[in-house]
Amino acid sequence: MIQRIQTIWLLLATICIFLTMHFPTYTGNSKDDIPYAILNGKYNALFTIFTSGVGVAILITIFLFKNRKLQFRINLFTIFLLVGLLIYYFFEANKFVGMGNLSFVGTTLHIATFTFLILSLKGILADNKIIKDSDRLR
Repeated sequence: MIQRIQTIWLLLATICIFLTMHFPTYTGNSKDDIPYAILNGKYNALFTIFTSGVGVAILITIFLFKNRKLQFRINLFTIFLLVGLLIYYFFEANKFVGMGNLSFVGTTLHIATFTFLILSLKGILADNKIIKDSDRLR
């Protein structure tokens, strides 16, 4: 399981998405008159559920190494969930009043998660190609 490169990419993506629960993605003044509100994975219940769901889906994908087709589908679905989460971050950040700041660490973690998921998809496709080539040679 650990010999496959997509396992490493998925593990790194899992670590990054769970770190977004603690590091801010956006900071500023919220509409509820909170002077220094932090937008991260624990901002509200929906963010917590959404972020945890993406992280658990990535973690489950790691252990589906024997079923590459299902692993590919769940990984692709997780990418769509992550894009939905990022869109939700964008809409929540627009609800902040006045000037706010994007956090470098939180934004980088989201970009890294997306990148690691894309790299794991490439690894799964490479595994499929290797299996097909070895079956053809038999």
